[in-house]
Amino acid sequence: MGSSGFFLICIPHSLIALTCGALMMFYSNEVSVFGHGSEIARKLQGSTPQDQLLIRTSDSFSGLLLFTIGLLLFMVSFVKDREFQSFFAKGCVLLHISMAVWRVYFERKLEDLARDWPRQVVGDIALALSWVFFLMYSWREKYD
Repeated sequence: MGSSGFFLICIPHSLIALTCGALMMFYSNEVSVFGHGSEIARKLQGSTPQDQLLIRTSDSFSGLLLFTIGLLLFMVSFVKDREFQSFFAKGCVLLHISMAVWRVYFERKLEDLARDWPRQVVGDIALALSWVFFLMYSWREKYD
């Protein structure tokens, strides 16, 4: 039998991914202004019509991918197999830590995004820690 903690962690992660994905698909400019400020958002839109179209298309596909991940997380939240839950949680920790490392090594070098990466790294680490706490809880449950 699986842990209810897995469901309780998957659902908020799913809601976050679904919301962010939908916002990226349909309101990418507004999200960019909210997240980076209007000056940087204007720079991130591109300077030529071809650049703007490419960036909007990329944002839409990124949002679609994030939305799909949210749906996957929602579906996975109902899996009751402890072995799978542990495997999935470890993969999520690895994914979030990899994202934080990517932000530290690459995103901070981008002049326009340099002020945002510390906040995003903290978010990535917080998401990874939620899965680590689940793993600790499930190990405690397993060995008690």
